Amino acid sequence: MNIYFYNTVIGKVAIGEKDGSITNVCFGVDALPQDTIEEETPLLMEAAQQLKKYLIGQLQTFTLPLNPAGTPFMKQVWTQLGTIPYGTTATYKEIAIKIGNGKACRAVGLANNRNPIPIFIPCHRVIGSNGTLTGYRGGLAMKEALLGIERK
Repeated sequence: MNIYFYNTVIGKVAIGEKDGSITNVCFGVDALPQDTIEEETPLLMEAAQQLKKYLIGQLQTFTLPLNPAGTPFMKQVWTQLGTIPYGTTATYKEIAIKIGNGKACRAVGLANNRNPIPIFIPCHRVIGSNGTLTGYRGGLAMKEALLGIERK
């Protein structure tokens, strides 16, 4: 896997690519995936450009090939996350219902937490049933900042 680090308005972000698809986004505190080569590729440059445009409010939809590694259930959840419109949020329960298992709220939360491509797969758009922000790998301040960008 190729990985490259970019300085952004939300801090240092590493984007990973394997076999022509984006596979990982890592924040400054994350452990990097094993067997990585730090080398910028054209796809990583494009992903960084789209990320930077998103972070300044100039891009609402990413057009990148994504290939997150996970279980079939996780992939189903991540696909559903991708349908949450820019500037809106959904609850864990709403996602569970949309994938056909309204009782899977906790499992949806776990899949959300394990999303290897945050921001590009918008797990930050998932909130608690009472409307509060819940955990985010980059921290709640980052989640709030990302939602703030989308509210503008």
